[in-house]
Amino acid sequence: MKRHMLLAAGLGLLAARAMRRRRRRWNLAGRNVLITGGSRGLGLVIARQLVAEGAGVAICGRDEATLERARQELSASGGRVRAMACDVSRQDEVERLVARVTSELGQIDALVNNAGTIIVGPAETMDIEDFRTAMEINFWGPLYAILAVLPQMRRRRAGRIVNVASIAGKISVPHLLPYSASKFALVGLSEGLRAELAREGIQVSTICPGLMRTGSPRHALFKGHHRAEYAWFSISDSLPFTSISAEEAAAEIVDALRRGDAYRVLSRSAQLGSLLHGIMPGTTVDLLSVVNRLLPRSGRRGLRQAVEGAASTSFFSPSILTRRGEEAARRNNEVG
Repeated sequence: MKRHMLLAAGLGLLAARAMRRRRRRWNLAGRNVLITGGSRGLGLVIARQLVAEGAGVAICGRDEATLERARQELSASGGRVRAMACDVSRQDEVERLVARVTSELGQIDALVNNAGTIIVGPAETMDIEDFRTAMEINFWGPLYAILAVLPQMRRRRAGRIVNVASIAGKISVPHLLPYSASKFALVGLSEGLRAELAREGIQVSTICPGLMRTGSPRHALFKGHHRAEYAWFSISDSLPFTSISAEEAAAEIVDALRRGDAYRVLSRSAQLGSLLHGIMPGTTVDLLSVVNRLLPRSGRRGLRQAVEGAASTSFFSPSILTRRGEEAARRNNEVG
C-alpha cells in the first residue's frame, strides 16, 4: 500500500513539473490587461507595475474623479491606458466594459479581478443585505467579468485570469463574516475554473493575500462600535509585522500573471495561517475564537448601520500606529 502511495505521489510530482514546463512565461509588453477596481489601492499599484512592463492597461471603478486621477497618473508615463466607470455587481455594466475595452484597446489578454468590498463588525450586527452586497461585488463581480472575457479567450485558446481573493477565503476571520463567505466562494470558483479551462489554453490564478498596506481601510465599512472596529483593523493593516506593502503584493500578483501560477498566498503570516489551518483546522478555529474575545463587542450602543472608515477615526487611528497605512492611502489614490 505504501509503495503504491509513493508511486502515485511521484507520478503526480512528475505530471505537475511537466505542466509547469508547458506553461509559457509571458512577456507582458504589448499585452492588454483589464483590472477591475484599478483606480486606487492594490489595483492601482498593479496597474502601475503593468504599465512599467509595457502592457496596455484598462482600469475600472465606480468613482469618476478617482478614475480620472488614476488615468492621468498612469498615462503620464506614456502607457496605453483606458479608465472606465463600472459597477462590477451589475452584469450589464461589466459586459459593456469588456466590449468597450476590446474596441478601444484591443483583445483582452488577461483579466485581473481585484475589485472588492469589505464590511467589519460582529456577526450580530450583520444583516442579509451585508452578505448580499459582499457576494455581489466579491463573487458575482468576478464571475461576470470572467464570463464576459471568456469567449474571446476561447477563440484564441489563450488568456490568463487572476482572481484576487484573500486569506479570509481560506480561513474564516471573526468580524469579517460576509467578506470571508464571499471570498470562500471566489476561491472555489477560481480553483475549479483553473482545472476546467487549462485544456483550452487559459490559465487561472488564485491569489490569497493577507493584510496589505494599500490605504483601503478608510473606504471599508464598519458596524458595531465602529471607531473601535476601525482602530483594530487599520492598525493591523498598517504594522510591518502584520502586513505587507501594496508594492510587494502587486509584484507577486504580476509575477503570478506572468508565470500562469495556480495559487499564491501572500505574506508570511498568511502562509503560516494557511499551513496551520490545513494541518489542524479545528485548532485554528479554536484559536480564532480566542482572538474574537479580544475584538470589540457590539453592546447596546453598537451601530447596525455601516459607517465608512474615514468617518470612524479615534485617538488610536489615525496615529503613529497607522502611519504606514496613511502614507499608502495618500500614495495610492485613496484620499480624494
